[in-house]
Amino acid sequence: MPSHDRGPDPVERVTVERDGHVLLIGINRPEKRNAMDLAALDALAEAYQVLDEDPFLRVGVVFGHGEHFSAGLDLAEVGPAVAEHGPAALAGAGRVDPFGVWGDQVRKPVVMAVSGIAFTLSIELALASDIVVAGDDVRFRQLEIGRGIMPFGGATFRAPAQLGWGNAMRFLLTGEEFGAAEALRIGLVQEVVPAGQHVARARELAGIIAEQAPLGVQATLANARAGRDRGQAAAIEHLRGALPAIMASDDAQEGIVSFLERRAGRFTGR
Repeated sequence: MPSHDRGPDPVERVTVERDGHVLLIGINRPEKRNAMDLAALDALAEAYQVLDEDPFLRVGVVFGHGEHFSAGLDLAEVGPAVAEHGPAALAGAGRVDPFGVWGDQVRKPVVMAVSGIAFTLSIELALASDIVVAGDDVRFRQLEIGRGIMPFGGATFRAPAQLGWGNAMRFLLTGEEFGAAEALRIGLVQEVVPAGQHVARARELAGIIAEQAPLGVQATLANARAGRDRGQAAAIEHLRGALPAIMASDDAQEGIVSFLERRAGRFTGR
């Protein structure tokens, strides 16, 4: 995949903050409605790779600084890069692709918090996430066809599979805007909260996930993805291989002890 020059701009395009076992990943171009240029795409991919590879981290929260999640790609810069290098330019230079299309998908859960404008790649990041919390002011729009191109971050195949054919075609082929109520109806988001509370709620959900046994969480996520992407037979085969190690883990033993002692488990990921 191509590596991009971030240039001299000192602004941190994507903030990364650790909160215990949770990694907070914030898109940080509020003056541009968080439109993603090449430097931001690279920084986002780097943050996802940190989440994937750091054994202490168990779950990520992705959000946008300011009033909006993201207006989408900064096409003036990203468009020529895609034309030259292909759509893998969207994935950044590392192994892990935030969209899970042009590189590996992050192996740990991602909770996404959206509000305000959430166009194009925002929808595709939501489809690649595991839980999405929306502020009630959110405005979704997949508008590529109105710009003479097509979505290339996963919406064309994930939206029909996850949201239903008609629901997906409605917004993919019309480019029309839709809000929180419609996003909840079709399953693009799992919870709607008052604007301004979406990040706090996403962090709360991430904290609950982080308290669970990490080996079990990651194996559950991997097994569910195997079934979704490759069918039930693939999920059964994955389960057959994953289950023995999970059942023999220290965390599984801690689960039994904590149950007998009527307390919350203290899991270590071993």
